[in-house]
Amino acid sequence: MESGAGKHWTEEEVKALLSVWSEKNIRKQLHGTLRNKGIFIYIAKRLQELGVCRDWKQCRAKYKNLKYEYRTVKYAHNSGDVTKTMKFFHDLDAILRYEPVTQLAAEENGMCSVTEAHERPPEWTEAKAEKKSIGKYFSYPCII
Repeated sequence: MESGAGKHWTEEEVKALLSVWSEKNIRKQLHGTLRNKGIFIYIAKRLQELGVCRDWKQCRAKYKNLKYEYRTVKYAHNSGDVTKTMKFFHDLDAILRYEPVTQLAAEENGMCSVTEAHERPPEWTEAKAEKKSIGKYFSYPCII
């Protein structure tokens, strides 16, 4: 299979990417990591084992595009617009459901605090949640 920079991903290729992405160790490494080239090199190797010939840059671009489209549809659903949809939404929802979401909260002193709201899986204990949330609060000037 030829893999050019502009070649569209087939449904089978996306399914393979989602199956690798859904692995717990991959999700854990991708969460909160900005320098993730090594992770995507590994994902590209795993995809090659599954017969998908894509390089790490293509994998990262597809990951970002799928994540962006998922969040757009999820936001629309949360706003009451259930007509917006995408292919693989339910697969992505299963993968991304427990990822923290950054929220801005306005405070009285004119500062906005950025916090991460977590939808915790049922198996989490409060100790794990507390450990995970340490250092997650920042203050920025609030522009209103």
